[in-house]
Amino acid sequence: MRQKVQVALAGDVTEAEEIQAILQAAGIEADLESGTDDGLLILVAEEDMTAAQEALEALTEPDDLIAEP
Repeated sequence: MRQKVQVALAGDVTEAEEIQAILQAAGIEADLESGTDDGLLILVAEEDMTAAQEALEALTEPDDLIAEP
């Protein structure tokens, strides 16, 4: 099984699904997982972390995402 790492934190399901769609459009498989304080973690395979961060940065404002694992 591949190691999954957090690439972003979404405040709600809609935001999480939007982030997941951005990653899928970039060819990166992403999973959603419940986080703390009603947030959702967006997880990708460890080897896809850099590509996922680049895809999200290219399509979002930097302050919109918390990309610290």
